[in-house]
Amino acid sequence: MGVRFAARLFALVLIVFPLLAESRAEDVSQPATPPLAAPARQGAGQAGRSTPSTAEQRRLPEDATTKHSMALPGRTLAFTATAGTIRLFNEKSDPQADIAYTSYQLDGVEARERPVTFFFNGGPGASSAYLQLGNAGPWRLAFEGDVPVSSAAPDLKPNAETWLDFTDLVFIDPVSTGYSRFASTAEDVRKRFFSIDGDVNALAVVIRRWLEKHDRLLSPKFIVGESYGGIRAPRIVHELQREQGVGVRGLILVSPLFDFREFGGSSLLQYVMSLPSMAAVARQAKGAVSRADMADVEAYARGEFLADLLKGQADSEATIRLADRVAALTGIDRAVSRRLAGRFSISEFRREYDRRNGRATGRYDASVLGLDPDPDSTSSHFDDPSGDPLIAPLTSAAVDLTARTLNWRPEGTYHLLNGEVERAWDFGRGINPPQSVAQVRQILAFDPTLKLLVGHGLFDLATPYFGSKIVLDQLPAYASPPRAKFVVYPGGHMFYFRQPARQAFRAEAEAMMK
Repeated sequence: MGVRFAARLFALVLIVFPLLAESRAEDVSQPATPPLAAPARQGAGQAGRSTPSTAEQRRLPEDATTKHSMALPGRTLAFTATAGTIRLFNEKSDPQADIAYTSYQLDGVEARERPVTFFFNGGPGASSAYLQLGNAGPWRLAFEGDVPVSSAAPDLKPNAETWLDFTDLVFIDPVSTGYSRFASTAEDVRKRFFSIDGDVNALAVVIRRWLEKHDRLLSPKFIVGESYGGIRAPRIVHELQREQGVGVRGLILVSPLFDFREFGGSSLLQYVMSLPSMAAVARQAKGAVSRADMADVEAYARGEFLADLLKGQADSEATIRLADRVAALTGIDRAVSRRLAGRFSISEFRREYDRRNGRATGRYDASVLGLDPDPDSTSSHFDDPSGDPLIAPLTSAAVDLTARTLNWRPEGTYHLLNGEVERAWDFGRGINPPQSVAQVRQILAFDPTLKLLVGHGLFDLATPYFGSKIVLDQLPAYASPPRAKFVVYPGGHMFYFRQPARQAFRAEAEAMMK
């Protein structure tokens, strides 16, 4: 529910509504302008910017608030759901975007003392549906068996593992995901929101404004980010700490990517990071496997394997030794491994792992196999059997939840995952690719009480777990366990779709928030 999502990814999302005309205007994103301008009333349109009429034509419905009671094992939860929007403005009070959110607040508790947690999926371009309907929300999309199919019934069921027992929940959809949309047609506004800093600034403002709007500034606050959320969420925490005047108690990252520099190109670490997950896929085919079972592969990956990689292909003895060991660990034909010098890209592994049977592995969960539509082609033309089948049921479930259960009926298209966002995204064109390791260090150093929880799936090839392990091992002593905790479960990018992992991760989140 999920790094730069491959073609036709997925995600989910929610509902939204605009602020009433008499509401205070929100300040918005100016990536290079730290604190945002003070809230002001909406001003008249000026040349080169949206006119009020344009903005009003794009405005979403008013917020919808509904009451619910849900019977779950051992308890009954009574809660209030709000599907709404927060309108963002620039420093001149021109409307920029309507950001959709769905919140769930437990009834009968002291709200100001109760934790509130904000959730974002990744992409960029994904709505928050995966985390809401797959993991922490009060309703969950359940599948028969472990492998979803596109025609699965999009029926939502009460989620026994909802986090609502111990924290209120706010699921946020960045602009152009879910029902969130631009209020302005100006190209410079689009470019600003579709950038690393502009995105972070806008979402930090949304969090601050939600807290103000719902009188929750005194509540303990937590942030959850998935996938590209590994880049986004630490920066949001930093922005909240330094520019928005909002402290955060804990950061939870689900299958995060911390650093684009090591996930492609000529970096040798990409092979080190992915090898344990590839080996885990081969081992799980023979029986249940846990991270503890991968200790030997992890030791080899950061030891002899890395040493032989550094020797390069000019050292034929090291290359053959490396290729043969990789073949033995992954189950891929030794001749193929030698041809590739034991250096498997993600796409190569996905195709070669079970090519003899004409099947390709998933990217988000490589333990899931699907038919290769062109098994004899020299080019790869397969989709992701572990991720793409989720698109239809998740989209239908999110739209139905919004309209029938939460009583909010916006016009326009719901974007579970919007590929146009990723294609338009400005990742920065300088010599330094995006990374958030610097922000992780800064936020942990800035507030010694802030906690970090990082969760991964063993079989995830989109953001392999060992990549995060390497990053976390480089942090200073002040960020060592138990303050910064790292957990890995059998599963993929959305490991929480498997019940044992969902239950275990919920327990970790609850322990953090106590």
